[in-house]
Amino acid sequence: MEYNENKAHYLSITVIIKKGDKYLVAKRADWEKAFPSKWTVPGGKLEKSDYINLPKDTGSFWYNIFEKVAKREVLEEVGLNIKNIGYLTSMSFIRPEGIPAIIVSLYADYESGEIKLENSLTDYKWVTLEESKKVDLIEGIYEELEMLDKFLKTGEAILWHK
Repeated sequence: MEYNENKAHYLSITVIIKKGDKYLVAKRADWEKAFPSKWTVPGGKLEKSDYINLPKDTGSFWYNIFEKVAKREVLEEVGLNIKNIGYLTSMSFIRPEGIPAIIVSLYADYESGEIKLENSLTDYKWVTLEESKKVDLIEGIYEELEMLDKFLKTGEAILWHK
């Protein structure tokens, strides 16, 4: 199969981490290409190394790749371990350098660890849904927090909407 630039994307995983009734948000560094100085949730790009050197779960496939990336990225970015990972939503956008990106938004419970920010993040807060309104979040993240909050309270999964 030939490489096709029109089919190439970044694939990133973000994770809304819940601890009690609060969610973790972190501020991106001002030198970041996408959304500098905005508040977000931890996450990062899927790398081939996230699965290629692992034994396959079946004869042909690796399973739970998003979950493995979520755990790796959260540990790298904020120093926390997470559990009970679930799917929330997905989105796409065109990065500043013109490369399309697909983002899979997951959620998880805090398991252990103390916050230790990597250099691409400059601050963090644990916020309630109401407190998150006062943070300069990347657009769409408040609605994701709202979706998760509703799902956790009612068990009803909803699609993202503004």
